[in-house]
Amino acid sequence: MLKKLALKLIKIYQGYFRIFLPLACRYTPSCSEYTRQAILKYGFLKGTFKGAKRLLSCHPFSGKAGYDPLV
Repeated sequence: MLKKLALKLIKIYQGYFRIFLPLACRYTPSCSEYTRQAILKYGFLKGTFKGAKRLLSCHPFSGKAGYDPLV
């Protein structure tokens, strides 16, 4: 149930809210898409943890950028 809710919230964000934000994502795929894929592959808890970890590393001082696929 939490998995479906999280995926629905990500879909709503990707469809309606992301278009109003500036394009500043450092990674490909975007953090929301990465989190969606992680939840589908690993389940709600581990997928959410991986997504949060990725989101926290997405800042201008991290030095990382570019293609970062889900392993």
